[in-house]
Amino acid sequence: MTAPSPAVRGERELLEVNRRFYNQLWSGARLVEPQRFNTWPLVNSVLPRSRRQLEVAPGLRPRLPIENTQFVDISAPALAVLRAHGASVMLGLVSSLPFAAASFDLVCTLDIVEHVDDDDAALSEIARVAAPGAVLLLSAPLHASRWTAFDDFVGHRRRYEPQDLLVKLARHGLSVERSGVYGMQPRSSKLLDLGMWWLIHHRERAMWWYNRALMPLGVRFQKKLALAAGMIDATAVDEVLLVCRKQGVASTAPAR
Repeated sequence: MTAPSPAVRGERELLEVNRRFYNQLWSGARLVEPQRFNTWPLVNSVLPRSRRQLEVAPGLRPRLPIENTQFVDISAPALAVLRAHGASVMLGLVSSLPFAAASFDLVCTLDIVEHVDDDDAALSEIARVAAPGAVLLLSAPLHASRWTAFDDFVGHRRRYEPQDLLVKLARHGLSVERSGVYGMQPRSSKLLDLGMWWLIHHRERAMWWYNRALMPLGVRFQKKLALAAGMIDATAVDEVLLVCRKQGVASTAPAR
């Protein structure tokens, strides 16, 4: 069966689709601490070398520590909860980050580049605010042939072919050091179709179940994140997590 094509949306429409979906999602959600995700051992391993940390679009599923991290998101409800937990937050877009160049040693951008109309502008901004030698944690859905109605519904703009993604990252001065299988999308297409039906016809109830039952179960039973050098064989991978390095020489200035 031929995979459905992505909906063609302009930048403003795409932004509003994403803002509407995630405002509703986060308005009924509880904060999940970063230590509960399978990304925490990875994050914890790179934190000692970081003095300045940024996470873009964390929602209420941040992967970096709430303390000592700057968070940027388009969702005011998510930022309000993060702020209440002591986080430093700012409403903003990944394509126009309000920070000086080379401001951060660790940048986390999980589940974001596939949502924006101009991913080159987003990656350019991410690379701009990352200091030389900085670590960038980035995830992306793979393979246009795997496109589903769910991608449209949650505001995805694209899926990436693995080699094209590597070329694009290199163009922005980002080299891939490690990678691994990532994401919680169900393997069963029937289960995905059922979830879509509930989201379309009973959205509030579906989001309640997602936040109160499905997400906690997903976090509890998530697999250990297994990373390999370079880009893994992504032939059958739906989503990948990449550990990238900003090219250039890292600063040797003492931590503040």
